[in-house]
Amino acid sequence: MSNYRIRKGDTLSALASRFKTSVSELARINKIANPNLIYAGKTLRIPGHARNDSFEPARGGTRGGGTRASGGSHGSGGTRGGGQVEGSRGAGKPGQATPAMHKLASAGRAAAMSIGGYNSQGLCATGVSKAIQNAFGFKVWGNGNQIDNNLPRDKFKQVNMSLEEALKTPGLVLTWEKTSSRLGSIYGHTAITTGDGRSSVSDFIERNTLGAGGRSGLKVFMPTI
Repeated sequence: MSNYRIRKGDTLSALASRFKTSVSELARINKIANPNLIYAGKTLRIPGHARNDSFEPARGGTRGGGTRASGGSHGSGGTRGGGQVEGSRGAGKPGQATPAMHKLASAGRAAAMSIGGYNSQGLCATGVSKAIQNAFGFKVWGNGNQIDNNLPRDKFKQVNMSLEEALKTPGLVLTWEKTSSRLGSIYGHTAITTGDGRSSVSDFIERNTLGAGGRSGLKVFMPTI
């Protein structure tokens, strides 16, 4: 048995895989009520490892109880559901888009044109879900501000990017908690970047996403398929 100090971006599932154990075992040993909630800086007991193992041991004893990943659940500083937040360095920068990202951007544009073209139909989550299904073969349910919680964490990761930077990269999923419209204040908004630095697509092609004011709680997700 050894100790590990949780770092920003760690998830219990990733640590379980890294240390050749299971999420349930880590949760049991550390008395974690909700395996999706862990805090950076807390101490995690690791079964079956000696002190000379090749990872940074934590100082001090174990602190039990359910914990939350560092960073908030709103904006680009954190994520819910145990998702990992990564800095933007090397993550989906212009010219570094993966084939999966290009595929999602293309599917997003096709979905937008099949629903609303250049005019919003109030079905942003439908468009994004359709694009993800057409690109990768699985559905993601929820409203514009719920899709972020339902993206499979083994297929998407949250990245810390500004909207301006994200719009230069194709195939990123954007979610906002709220927008300035009445329905948007309840259901939020979601879209997929095209990579041209200006537009994004959902149920329609929005040609100036940077100019769309009144949106808050932006989160950015990159496919890792």
